[in-house]
Amino acid sequence: MAKDHVSGPEDYESLIEQVLEAYPAKAKKKRAKHLQVSQPDPEATPDPETGHASKCDTTKSNIKSIPGVMTVRGCAYAGSKGVVWGPVKDMIHISHGPVGCGQYSWSQRRNYYIGQTGIDSFVTMQFTTDFQEKDIVFGGDKKLGKMIDELEELFPLSKGTTIQSECPIGLIGDDIEAVARAKNKEHEKTMVPVRCEGFRGVSQSLGHHIANDAVRDWVLDKGDVDYEPGPYDVNIIGDYNIGGDAWSSRILLEEIGLNVVGNWSGDATLAEMERAPKAKLNLIHCYRSMNYICRYMEEKHGVAWMEYNFFGPTQIAASLRAIAAKFDETIQANAETVIAKYQPLVDAINAKYRPRLEGKSVMLYVGGLRPRHVVTAYDDLGMNVVGTGYEFAHGDDYKRTGHYVKDGTLIYDDVTGYELEKFIEGIRPDLVGSGIKEKYPVQKMGIPFRQMHSWDYSGPYHGYDGYAIFARDMDLAINNPVWGLYDAPWKGPEAIAAE
Repeated sequence: MAKDHVSGPEDYESLIEQVLEAYPAKAKKKRAKHLQVSQPDPEATPDPETGHASKCDTTKSNIKSIPGVMTVRGCAYAGSKGVVWGPVKDMIHISHGPVGCGQYSWSQRRNYYIGQTGIDSFVTMQFTTDFQEKDIVFGGDKKLGKMIDELEELFPLSKGTTIQSECPIGLIGDDIEAVARAKNKEHEKTMVPVRCEGFRGVSQSLGHHIANDAVRDWVLDKGDVDYEPGPYDVNIIGDYNIGGDAWSSRILLEEIGLNVVGNWSGDATLAEMERAPKAKLNLIHCYRSMNYICRYMEEKHGVAWMEYNFFGPTQIAASLRAIAAKFDETIQANAETVIAKYQPLVDAINAKYRPRLEGKSVMLYVGGLRPRHVVTAYDDLGMNVVGTGYEFAHGDDYKRTGHYVKDGTLIYDDVTGYELEKFIEGIRPDLVGSGIKEKYPVQKMGIPFRQMHSWDYSGPYHGYDGYAIFARDMDLAINNPVWGLYDAPWKGPEAIAAE
């Protein structure tokens, strides 16, 4: 039932040229800079775990999408409210502007949390100033202030409020900083204005940066924090607890003897954020969204930071050892004990699923860290990532990607709907991992799909237990018998009859 498809670097280069031919000359020239095939990098040191040293950082990134082509990027508001601030559970997050942005971002991501909704946790609730025409004309400062007063009356146990500004706020000039200062004095609670109007920047990436700056300016260093630090204190930064990921990560870190004093921002509290500078080490999972605040804490408070990767047993073991190396021999010995403890589980998972998945090809297109971090999890199952790309990456993301992907991998940045569809048609991978916008068109092409933004309502995927779920889900997608129950849409009636 398979169509003849391309494979290998030379075919991928040719495929890129074919896809670009559909564009006018100017658009073709621009888009060509965003598409490449990874090449050997003779100047780079191979990654000790993967052995890869591919060159991907010539891929153009972090510039405006071309008007008229379909991009799946989000906006600055999405980066702030949907990613960084929204999962902070004991604060109320106001979408300041018309109702649409708040409605669209309402419980979009599966940021699990422990607490009582409406009492001490508010992640799955939507708060909006619901701008009308008169608010655009006369301004919304007074309406915002009144809303904060009402929320304080309705939800007195909230620890504070963030004001997530939408596009009209930047255009009409509402002074959300003045409102935040006034209500801070009146209610004696943390009030955080976030200038994350959607039109800022080229994607949600700037929203991450703006949100990080808001943490720096309005949360950290605002008074004495009642916390006595210990020698093994660490923060988990940039894990949004999708499907319980942060909990899986926390279990492993605590098993090796570390004390997780805060997780940003899945299942996070304001107190965890406030005491973060007292930790010994910041462990960052999603580099793109949270490296800014980690750099600040390193410069201001001397808190070191490092990246880690808990996707798949190879990277889990490597990360546990790298983290333990930052501490004493007790933690290092504990890390080896934990790795050995879970090895029988890993062996059982691989014995069950690797024969069913060996040699299967995968194409990825996601945001944040996943286009590179999950590569080795597929490697652990014997699968081959043949194409990967980011929605909103910067140059340093593609540089890091070279340590994960093999030479000859198709790389695409801010790929358009047309490009991705044609790449998938040309390569015909055994599995595509991307977002909800791509899920159903890909499945209609007869190709298995996993939603890799929020784990397709499954998870967690982090940690050893998460690897078991990850392997099961990939097997369920690829080896589902449904794919053999209908005729391939690319074949005509004659070909089907002949077969």
